Amino acid sequence: METGRILRFDEVRGYGFIAPNAGGEDVFVHANDFGEQRHLVHPGMRVEYEVEEGERGLKVSSVRILDAPSSRRSATASPFAPQAGSGTGSPDDDGLCDVLSSREFTAEVTELLIQHVPSLTGSQITQARQHLVTFARSHGWVES
Repeated sequence: METGRILRFDEVRGYGFIAPNAGGEDVFVHANDFGEQRHLVHPGMRVEYEVEEGERGLKVSSVRILDAPSSRRSATASPFAPQAGSGTGSPDDDGLCDVLSSREFTAEVTELLIQHVPSLTGSQITQARQHLVTFARSHGWVES
């Protein structure tokens, strides 16, 4: 068994690549290789796997997630959604959400883009953040 980290993973297409800890060629991995845990896969996740030679290069023959699933928010969960223990549903909950500062919003957007679209360049991330902050301000989601 070898160990490595998910380098990139495209949930829509259902595949990604593992960067071996020992170095060398990246290893192809398909969503189905993760079975019921495929929805937990994200870039940076530590995995243990076995490799075989495929028609197009190295590919995983078996894989196991080493990171605890609870250590990551769901890929579809919003970073702005209340987390467990946040008081949601309490008698004092007025149904309103907290308004973030532009800096907090930008940090959350940056983290999401890096985690879920690791192929973006720094320039692309900057452009996306600027447009998203402007949009969020127009809706009152961030402080002006």
